[in-house]
Amino acid sequence: MIMTILAAAANTINIVFTAFFWLIFIRCLLSWIPNLNIYKQPISFIYYSTEWYLRIFQRIIPPFGGIDFSPIIAIFGLYIIENILMILLRFVGAIFA
Repeated sequence: MIMTILAAAANTINIVFTAFFWLIFIRCLLSWIPNLNIYKQPISFIYYSTEWYLRIFQRIIPPFGGIDFSPIIAIFGLYIIENILMILLRFVGAIFA
């Protein structure tokens, strides 16, 4: 029973983090389009759903020469957080196995 719940949790975490990765990636691609109106859907959804997370890294790494490197670090941070959560789930699974 517990293993089924942990497997479902791991699958859900994987889906959420993969979707968020793609939102960040699409936002990076959209940033190359000049005169893009970020207030129209679905672009505003992509922009505002990733803004809070990217803003954290933009404070740490400001744009250098007009190029924003913060999405690279943000994706790396996303990967680290996902792996930490998966390790915790495996640890909990080992306890209850």
